[in-house]
Amino acid sequence: MPAQRTLITGGAGFIGSHLCRYLLKTGSDVTAVDNMSTGRADNIADLMDNPRFTLRATDITAPGAFDELDGLTHIVHLACPASPKANTKMPLDTIRACSVGTLNVLDLAARTGTRVVCASSSEIYGDPLVHPQNETYRGNCDPIGAFSAYTEGKRVLEAAAAAHSREGTNAGIVRPFNVYGPNMWPDDGRVVSSFCASALRGGTLEVAAGDQTRSFCYVDDFIDGVAAMMDSDSFGPVNLGNPACEVSIAALAELVVQIAGSGRVQLVPGRVGDTHRRQPDTELASRALSWAATTSLEAGIERTLDWMSPVIHAEIAVR
Repeated sequence: MPAQRTLITGGAGFIGSHLCRYLLKTGSDVTAVDNMSTGRADNIADLMDNPRFTLRATDITAPGAFDELDGLTHIVHLACPASPKANTKMPLDTIRACSVGTLNVLDLAARTGTRVVCASSSEIYGDPLVHPQNETYRGNCDPIGAFSAYTEGKRVLEAAAAAHSREGTNAGIVRPFNVYGPNMWPDDGRVVSSFCASALRGGTLEVAAGDQTRSFCYVDDFIDGVAAMMDSDSFGPVNLGNPACEVSIAALAELVVQIAGSGRVQLVPGRVGDTHRRQPDTELASRALSWAATTSLEAGIERTLDWMSPVIHAEIAVR
């Protein structure tokens, strides 16, 4: 990549911190904006002394959140409570981030003539009636269900990006499919981090129903896809996921226990409104971005456990 000045919303979050680190290594100046509601200072602690990194601890929905930000070459909009635990606890904040926050980001991109990549979600497809899901599928969503703040919020994000694109803003949309990896903390609430934490503690991995599937994409692969989208003029939306890593939640739990060498799996009743199957069709990403995920689920889980292990051991040591 050529020299850049990139703004990343949600830059102290799981994905955001990886993207900050990646872009700094490529020579970009990086400004992270994060209100720290779900972001963590630990995720970016090693970046704070880098003269090319700046953290603005502010809310993207606040007036003036992006004042005095000029000379940008790229914006990546990630800010949103992403885990089911977070967005069901903060549904109104989730909706505001996806609506008001997204409009503020897109208005900044329009004002500065900057390429902006907005992160939507595979949740846009709801509980899909087609499999795998490609970008032309419009989804099967419940607008008032338990997880609707996040799902419908991401649909608003896409509508806002599309409206701006029609007005000439250089906007693009990516749809991440179950991204996981280091910097997903034990209390994150997403399934991979929850399973890894339980296994490392020697506890029980509670699997709701277990036959539902997800396709898991290792974070390094996803970051490569975002970087390709930053350098593209494509609007998308573009699925970014790993179709080879579709697995049942029960099988995921068993794999985590096997690699960790500890823990046990217990089936519990399923959750109301849970999605049954999800797998991305990534033909568009291959064609438009020359991108494909390459990390196996086994390798990704092993790296995630390696990162989380000292975190859990430190937690146990202070008890």
